[in-house]
Amino acid sequence: MEKSPHILVVDDHREIRDALAKYLAKQGYRVSVADSAAAARRSLEVAAVDLAVIDIMMPGEDGLSLTRDLRAKGHLPVVLLTAVAEETDRIVGLELGADDYVTKPFNPRELLARIKAVLRRAHSLPPHSAALPDVADRARGDGKGSERLRFADWILDLARRELLRADGTAVPLSTGEFLLLGAFLRHPRRVLSRDQLLDLTRGRTAQPFDRAIDNQVSRLRRKIEADPKRPSLIVTHWGGGYAFAADVTPAEGVSS
Repeated sequence: MEKSPHILVVDDHREIRDALAKYLAKQGYRVSVADSAAAARRSLEVAAVDLAVIDIMMPGEDGLSLTRDLRAKGHLPVVLLTAVAEETDRIVGLELGADDYVTKPFNPRELLARIKAVLRRAHSLPPHSAALPDVADRARGDGKGSERLRFADWILDLARRELLRADGTAVPLSTGEFLLLGAFLRHPRRVLSRDQLLDLTRGRTAQPFDRAIDNQVSRLRRKIEADPKRPSLIVTHWGGGYAFAADVTPAEGVSS
């Protein structure tokens, strides 16, 4: 029998922490609680957790710092709890890699809906190639070094966020094009649906029925395909999405 998802609730207010734990347990989840970032790390060391609900405002190390650390070490889904006046913190949290947020005071049903959506999204995304650096992390400035990825006659410089031709000529990329190309390079030869590509590139900012992915694919094809009207790198799978049809390898050398 498959185990129910394990949720870690991190909040220094015992009333909120215990109430959430009780509510989520009634919904069938396994729940652990922590009253600080340090306690959360201890919990993560001894138990497999599927998602963390983290309060931003905690004494000592705050929720943003914990989220940054978790994202640097892996891809544990995170939902932040934030006060109404903390718009800047919400934005920073999303930029650090949090998957969603709920504003206090909140309805537990809303938090439950967001937890379900984040878990569903996390489980739907295909595994990426562990041998390749995380392009989304580079876009957020979380990566180290200046790795490059090679495909066909191109090199993507992650540090400079530049696409390089075989002769070294740089082709500028918008942030959207960089993230989209990065998603393809991290999942070569896999069919990615539009929803998956939106999750990989835009997360919670994507809107229902958003067709920005199709436009981004068209623009990216015009930059990397020999014949954009007959693409050989980004291939359309009708009814399924798109797949990157070239091998991707780390390229030797670093940015100058």
